[in-house]
Amino acid sequence: MVIEVVRIGQRLVRDDRVTTHVALVSRGFGAEKIYMTEVNPEIKDTIEKINNTWGGDFKIEFIEKWKSIVKKKKDEGFKVIHLSMYGENINNAQKKIRDEKNLLIVVGAEKVPREIYELADYNVGVGSQPHSEISALAILLDRIQEGKQFEKEFPNAKRKIIPTKNGKNVQIKETRD
Repeated sequence: MVIEVVRIGQRLVRDDRVTTHVALVSRGFGAEKIYMTEVNPEIKDTIEKINNTWGGDFKIEFIEKWKSIVKKKKDEGFKVIHLSMYGENINNAQKKIRDEKNLLIVVGAEKVPREIYELADYNVGVGSQPHSEISALAILLDRIQEGKQFEKEFPNAKRKIIPTKNGKNVQIKETRD
């Protein structure tokens, strides 16, 4: 399954951290790429540093118009999932989504245009109360992959967390320059 994410919009200043966390969750929970509109370019530097230290090749692409990437991905056979508090309950949608081959997950920042509801193959809500788009994305990614995303190794990692009951254990690989 190929998973990519689109972040639509950003509330200036307030959302730099939130948008960075949307990217981090996308990366850490199994997506391969995120497309972003209206974003602080330093976010890309942050994610590249994470990839360099913790491994993987998660990609960020800045786009001007979300609609063109959604339409392009639909033409390529991707199913579009729009995360929305108003969507179909995740408990009812997760099995159908899990059976799809390629997914493009749309995560809004501010009020999203009505058109995304119509373009999406699935409008999915993880709850019917106000909540964070970060948590909604994490829950969706976990549910559709059934936790398997945490079994994969990130290639070329300089650091790796070794799970432990108490304390912290980080394996650091030596690099030779």
